[in-house]
Amino acid sequence: QVHLVESGGGQVQPGGSLRLSCAASGSFLSTSGGGWHRQAPGKERELVASLSSGNKITYADSVKGRFTISRDNAKNTVYLQMDALKPEDTAVYSCSMGIVWQLGVTTVYRGQGTQVTVSS
Repeated sequence: QVHLVESGGGQVQPGGSLRLSCAASGSFLSTSGGGWHRQAPGKERELVASLSSGNKITYADSVKGRFTISRDNAKNTVYLQMDALKPEDTAVYSCSMGIVWQLGVTTVYRGQGTQVTVSS
């Protein structure tokens, strides 16, 4: 059984910062890559940031220069540092990560999500 558990969400004032974490637990060989999506009420789910297994990083235009994705391979954890937060960043943020079962066999898992609210 594999679980991805997000943490670090909450409420913050505009201009503030939050750091989201996504930790994978279970029995597997390793993890690979990672990404963060978000979905606001009444809006489509969107990809916020992704980190490929080859360390290629992409960001949505709306968060470039403000958000930073990273991962700690030893901890099987992906992070999203969010700075200069805006009210329009309010959403449920969920992570994804590749679970490597054996060389060449990877399954992408997704977490349940954590609420981020940016409001004064």
